[in-house]
Amino acid sequence: MTDREAIDRAWRELVATARRTVADGLVVGTSGNVSVRVGDLVLVTPSGVPYDRLGPGDLTAVGLDGSPARGTLRPTSELPMHLAVYRATGARAVVHTHAAHATAVSTLVTELPPVHYMTAALGGPVRVAPYALYGTEELAENMLAALRGRTGCLLRNHGTIVYGDTLDEAYDRTAQLEWMCRVWLAASSLPGREPALLTPEQVAAAGERLRGYGQPG
Repeated sequence: MTDREAIDRAWRELVATARRTVADGLVVGTSGNVSVRVGDLVLVTPSGVPYDRLGPGDLTAVGLDGSPARGTLRPTSELPMHLAVYRATGARAVVHTHAAHATAVSTLVTELPPVHYMTAALGGPVRVAPYALYGTEELAENMLAALRGRTGCLLRNHGTIVYGDTLDEAYDRTAQLEWMCRVWLAASSLPGREPALLTPEQVAAAGERLRGYGQPG
């Protein structure tokens, strides 16, 4: 596969993932954004363009330093967050959403309580990054601190950001995070009752088991 073919394929997968965030209710309108790394390029959703209108001619890519590399559309305003993840981790894909339950949880706690063993899939209890204005380096810095040792975090009064080795993995972790937030909100809403939480040992044991999950190879 040539470099051009790899980039075109990655763009198609990125657009499909972005559309999925809308279809699954994780974003509204043009909120949220998706990126994928191909070599030294970062392909990213453009700012303010509805995902159902994106086509091959809208390919938008920047270098790891943020310099324009492909396309004429302006990248997402959250580019600093995406680039910060790629510079600090081995991520190959990043998904950022404004998922409703996760955003609600971000206003209530500093860390999502471990209500389910899928907590281990994100590296442990998911932290909440302090609020900062969207699109700023301050937000990117807050996010990186919350991501330490994790593959995802909540952004206070904002949403979620999750990364993975592939777009499918980043998206699946995003969906799991939103689901766990929904579970915790439901369980913690019962008057006089407190949700049972997993211990660090239980989360660690689940993490070991998850490493062998799925089909060989």
